Amino acid sequence: MRGAVIAAVVAVVLIVRLRSRMRHRAAGRTRTGQWLGPFKGDVALVAAREMRERFRGRIFRVGTLLVLAAVAAAIVIPKLDNTKAQPPRVGFVGALSTSLRAAIVSSANSVGTTVRLVSEHDERAADAALRSGNIELAIYNGDELVVNQPVASSGTSTTDQFVLALSSDLGVLEAFQAAHLTLGQASRVAQAKAVPVHSLQPGRSKGATDTTSLIGLILIFVMLTQYDTWILMGVMEEKSSRVIEVLLAAVRPVQLLGGKVLGIGLVAFTQASVIVIFALVLAKGVGSDLLHGTAPLVVVSTLVWLVLGYGFYCWVYAAAGSLAERQDQVQTLAFPLSVPIIFGYVISITAISSGTASAFFKVLAYLPPTAPFAMPVLVGLKAVSWWEFVASAALSIVCTVALARAASGIYRRAILRTGRRVKLREVLTRTSG
Repeated sequence: MRGAVIAAVVAVVLIVRLRSRMRHRAAGRTRTGQWLGPFKGDVALVAAREMRERFRGRIFRVGTLLVLAAVAAAIVIPKLDNTKAQPPRVGFVGALSTSLRAAIVSSANSVGTTVRLVSEHDERAADAALRSGNIELAIYNGDELVVNQPVASSGTSTTDQFVLALSSDLGVLEAFQAAHLTLGQASRVAQAKAVPVHSLQPGRSKGATDTTSLIGLILIFVMLTQYDTWILMGVMEEKSSRVIEVLLAAVRPVQLLGGKVLGIGLVAFTQASVIVIFALVLAKGVGSDLLHGTAPLVVVSTLVWLVLGYGFYCWVYAAAGSLAERQDQVQTLAFPLSVPIIFGYVISITAISSGTASAFFKVLAYLPPTAPFAMPVLVGLKAVSWWEFVASAALSIVCTVALARAASGIYRRAILRTGRRVKLREVLTRTSG
């Protein structure tokens, strides 16, 4: 818990420092926009404006805190459950022979736990201890197991697994005794090793990597839907309120659109970075296995494809926003644009659940609309090589550049056309003159 508190304090400090720095720099910003590094002039000014508006918004602050709380719960709660788990308490009536004690210890070790043995005076006392919860299992004279509640064969708790394992081991022990095997013969049979099974395909272990892939997938889905919708709504509101006419008097359409996309994208990447850093620090502090195995590669690929996915979809949503003028028109445009996002998200969750990637899913990892969801999952499944990852990223970048050029043209031709919803066919067929 100490690590969890430290991680929470670090996250809060980062958010406070980020907001104070943004205010300080916004107060002293110049026309050149030097604080945005390689982005200069009007594009930097528009991006700074978008970042200030988003960082100051209550949606950003409350949303970030809610996401951090959800991440903290997902990491800390399993550890709390593990720390509260107590070893099963086993009461026994009658003598506890050496072979019976060895069988109990062996059964506990097979399910990854230990046991506490409690001597009960008689069966009535053992029944009372079971009903009160003082013990989870009672052994009567070494040949009868009694529990308070029925144990299902599909039980997943440690106690259920231990009871089932002990029941099987005691049955084998009775069979050894009925066959009159010597102690050495019984030990040799009990220690028999299973015949190894080899597979043609490399295996993978489920657990931390699957959890990290799922969390990363949810992060990409939430970020893309939230921030792309912000772009669509922002463009539509500027057009409907006629603010766009004032802005275009000072900057060119491509600069205005580029600054809006850049500013909101930096806000999205900042929020994602804060969430990832918080999760890493908290997982380290509480000793979580969330980042064991190939999980760090999944984290890196998630951030990479969050940027690439936003870069691809932001232009589509910006162009769609320039075609709308009212809220009801936005809803009509937003749904078809979100269909590829929802499809990629759902089919990626299916792949994580099954633990395998079909040929169709691998094809989706090379298509820019679905690659932000499919490729990080393939990394978690160890079903993709480095050059395939790079090839998919390069293809996404090329398509994003082409899409940006087309979206800029649509935005330039439709943003000042008011009075009704602009049809895409009208904009595409209109000549530059």
